[in-house]
Amino acid sequence: MADEVNEVVEGDGYAVANVDGLGEGPGFRKVRRTLGVTAFGVNAIELPPGYETGRHFHERQEELYFLHRGHIELTLNDDTTHRLGPGGLARVDASTIRKIKNVGDEPALYVVTGGKDGYVGRDGQLPEGETSRVGPSPGA
Repeated sequence: MADEVNEVVEGDGYAVANVDGLGEGPGFRKVRRTLGVTAFGVNAIELPPGYETGRHFHERQEELYFLHRGHIELTLNDDTTHRLGPGGLARVDASTIRKIKNVGDEPALYVVTGGKDGYVGRDGQLPEGETSRVGPSPGA
């Protein structure tokens, strides 16, 4: 069995890491740059209890927020708010004004992915000789 990844490991055509290994304390964790992502933007942000981001929007990029841990309140446009817990997801159009506040007692850590120009379609392929994408591991 492989060891759990705690630091960035790069290979031929891939990079793996643990978000906690990308930095400590509040602020941005540069996921895109660290892992060499070029097709879209992605960062992780740690927000201390009681802190909030400034209101902002984007010119072009739609964003997807994934809350890894903690509890946040997402305020959109006209002060519509949604509370998210661990595993929470939110998609926000580029022009939608957004603000995030940590409403929990612990630091919140969320991942933001952004991009533009659309979905490329389901282009996954099975390697030659493979017959299934999902199933129990051999010997399980």
